[in-house]
Order: sequence, then structure tokens, then C-alpha cells
Amino acid sequence: MSLFSRPAYTSDTTDFLRQLKAAKPTLESEQRQGRALLWDKTVNRQDQAEFKDARVAQKPYVYQTNTPK
Repeated sequence: MSLFSRPAYTSDTTDFLRQLKAAKPTLESEQRQGRALLWDKTVNRQDQAEFKDARVAQKPYVYQTNTPK
């Protein structure tokens, strides 16, 4: 027996995830569908440029009133 051979350690989190995936095999595909619904979007570069050009610069101190001098 070698000094370096020992049973492989797995964390509680890894064990939980393995059990969850075994109990619900469709979990990964459902996660991908949810991600596609919220995050995987095509970006319209022209709209992005227009939004950037239309942006109004913010004052250094936003709570200051505009009183005439």
C-alpha cells in the first residue's frame, strides 16, 4: 500500500450537486433555457450607439438646485 493512496475526498456541496443531478436529470437543460431567456440576447449595435449619444451628463452634485446668480 502506497503512502499517498487514500480515498478521494468530495465536499458536501459536490455530493449535494451530484445527488440533485441524479434525482433531476433535466436540470442542466432547464438551467440553459432559463439563461437563454434572460441573458443570451443579440445586441443591436446601432441602438446601443444611439442610447450612448443621447445620454445626458450628470451634475457633480445632483442635489444642488439651479439658482440664478
